[in-house]
Amino acid sequence: MKKIRWGIIGCAGIAKRSVIPGIQQSETGEVTAIASRGLEKAMQTAQQLNIPTAYGSYEELLADPTIEAVYIPLPNHLHKEWAIRAAEAGKHVLCEKPLAINADEAQEMVEAGEKAGVVFAEAFMYRYHPRYNSIRDIIKSGEIGELRGIHGTFTFNNSMDMNNVRYKQEWGGGSLYDVGVYPISAARMLLNEEPQAATVHALFSEEHDHVDMMASGILEFNRGVALTFDCGMWADFRNTLEVLGTEGRIEVPSAFVVNQDERDNFFVYTKDGRREVKVPHINQYSLQADALGRSIRNGDPLPFPATDAVLNMKVLDACLLSARERRRVEI
Repeated sequence: MKKIRWGIIGCAGIAKRSVIPGIQQSETGEVTAIASRGLEKAMQTAQQLNIPTAYGSYEELLADPTIEAVYIPLPNHLHKEWAIRAAEAGKHVLCEKPLAINADEAQEMVEAGEKAGVVFAEAFMYRYHPRYNSIRDIIKSGEIGELRGIHGTFTFNNSMDMNNVRYKQEWGGGSLYDVGVYPISAARMLLNEEPQAATVHALFSEEHDHVDMMASGILEFNRGVALTFDCGMWADFRNTLEVLGTEGRIEVPSAFVVNQDERDNFFVYTKDGRREVKVPHINQYSLQADALGRSIRNGDPLPFPATDAVLNMKVLDACLLSARERRRVEI
């Protein structure tokens, strides 16, 4: 397969730490250009990461006819503009989560991708890890009995970085947007259905432009099953997932961001005791890039279509409304 030529729109930390190395280590892709709002920053990042071409504007990168696909790690409020512009330029798009500020914006973006005939995906790298196929297989097998609930956490403490884009309300800041989306998307994926209602309580911080710095919530699914979750940017680090059944449970210690010290293993608890399911360490970002690469080159369907991002944003909209108005919101 001829490698996909990727361009990166922006020099965000997630791009430099994880996504660019992931694409570079993938089987199907190579990063050939990066753009920033200033040429100096783009050149510096290009040199650090061995990227051949640097551009001093996003427009220049989109005008490069050799670029086939772009990754967009910009602040949330810029996703819609640059994803649509990239699609209209004929580029395939991988856009950082959450896809947009709300479901209406996400729908516009997906429609722009469909109209342009490009592959369009939201960047939830953890979903491409094969361990989640194993977890779904265990649930389906009945080993842990009937499903009773899912609990997810994703918290970290970066509260002293007052200039962080996550702490700007108009830019789509807040913990629900940044990390709450992970347990929400995970529950939807494992249950293969959409929640009916959301109830969320949050800490809105005056020091951080009134964004939600911590949020705890419940999503109501069918048959009395619920996702309970908490997410935060002003709390100790955790990123876990527990799937509870009538006869056992599954615990994933590093559910979203992989802890290389503990590998990617997870644990199954039943009446027979604890079973560790060993999973080889695999670069989730490379798997994500390869899924897009095979879709671009071979027409393979994406494991998670762009329309899934719209559904996830509908849930996120309900969570934010519930938190701000202190009430249960039907979805």
